[in-house]
Amino acid sequence: MTALTLSTSSAATLRADAVVVGLAKGAKGAKGAVLAPGAEAVDKAFDGKLAAVLETLGASGAEGEVTKLPAASGLKAAVVLAVGLGKAPAEDADYDAEALRRAAGSAARALAGSKKAAFALPAEDAEAVAAIGEGALLGAYAFSAYRSNGDAKAARGAKKADDKSAPLAEVAILGGKPRDKAHKAAVERAQTLAAEVNRARDLINTPSNDLTPKSFAAQAQAAAKEFGLKVEVLDERALKKGGYGGLMGVGQGSENPPRLVRIGYTHAKAEKTLALVGKGITYDSGGISLKPAGHNETMKCDMSGAAAVFAAVVAAARLGLRVNVTGWLALAENMPSGAALRPGDVLTMYSGKTVEVLNTDAEGRLVLADALTRASEEQPDAIVDVATLTGAMVLALGNRTFGIMANDDAFRASVHEIAEEAGEPSWPMPMPSELRKGLDSPIADLKNVGERAGGGLLAGVFLQEFVGEGIPWAHLDIAGPAFHESAPFGYTPKGGTGSAVRTLVGLAERTAEGDLG
Repeated sequence: MTALTLSTSSAATLRADAVVVGLAKGAKGAKGAVLAPGAEAVDKAFDGKLAAVLETLGASGAEGEVTKLPAASGLKAAVVLAVGLGKAPAEDADYDAEALRRAAGSAARALAGSKKAAFALPAEDAEAVAAIGEGALLGAYAFSAYRSNGDAKAARGAKKADDKSAPLAEVAILGGKPRDKAHKAAVERAQTLAAEVNRARDLINTPSNDLTPKSFAAQAQAAAKEFGLKVEVLDERALKKGGYGGLMGVGQGSENPPRLVRIGYTHAKAEKTLALVGKGITYDSGGISLKPAGHNETMKCDMSGAAAVFAAVVAAARLGLRVNVTGWLALAENMPSGAALRPGDVLTMYSGKTVEVLNTDAEGRLVLADALTRASEEQPDAIVDVATLTGAMVLALGNRTFGIMANDDAFRASVHEIAEEAGEPSWPMPMPSELRKGLDSPIADLKNVGERAGGGLLAGVFLQEFVGEGIPWAHLDIAGPAFHESAPFGYTPKGGTGSAVRTLVGLAERTAEGDLG
């Protein structure tokens, strides 16, 4: 992983492959682009004309814009990279943390293959240091486990010295204070958070022939051993004996049987417990209700919720948060075969409720239902589930925003606030009570699908049926932002994004501070 340090060196004197400065659109009344704080020493090397030179090269300061130019004499770096920060803040106001995060990510991506870069972006306080660090480390991410680079030795792990696909090796944040406890803590948190988001990204990007319910569970066991977590894995025999009808039903058509993983972090002085539940469909063909052509190619990402939960539990442990966090990974592979679940079949869930399955491609809610019931038995102070659950949510909110539903308005508002602070776009969604009638079945307690209208909301209404009475619960439908198929932007790569990890960690931190919401 990319190294992250704080440096008191001047941007002019630090030896690096490149020095990164911020460029913003002028505030109201100002003309042209303006350099952001932190760029003073670099600007001096250009005789105070750096902004004018950048404008001549077409730079405007627009968000995500990257402009490279040779360094002036007097700078130890070979290249100056200017990254757009968007509109400059009002006088005496600070740059928005997310603007810094995205700018740092864009710069890190543009410097792939470099050994060291000095980031001379506005880093006046710990919040800014954290944002720059997070953005740079997340932007430097690259998934290369399956690339040979055309060389047999590279395929065995030996990287070429000039490999431009390799991530930026080291980021030095200038203007930070290495001896300041808050700045030092900000760097350490950024390193941990980015490492765990990238863990989730790696899992999501791993092909389904290598990531099965069994191998996913094995990774959880390995992490538990490394970080001192408690882990329990229920295999297909234990699931069948325990009456986990949702997990067994979804997984019965695959040669790779399901698993339910409980991975838990405890703190000796914790007063609250969070339960996190993740949908972990390691491949989703739709089952007998087969997905149409063009919808199967990215279905390795249908375990993104479980990846986010797994990473968040490990992050809580690494950060030593004063809260108990339990992760439930509902892992299965949804495949069509002679043994597969059929439309019209009835499953008896772990809760004892029966579900008529009318669409086998609405499988995520079935595995989550069992995990939610099991998580509720431990009476946590709150439950949050995370899932790539419905295409309807993508149609409603697009590809970059996840929906939040909950059985408690205050809890939903708190989760939404935390997500926004973390830089993860989200939107609170309702759960109209009249939708419940659409889940009535003539032969079972309920059915797994209803009318198409409001399908994303209906899925949340279904899940609520399996949450223990009196437990605050939120449902995050990350179907849109979990897997990014277009060109990278900011610190968001193509492929798995690690969506919701930062929100879950933020929630754990808030809970540790006594503010569950």
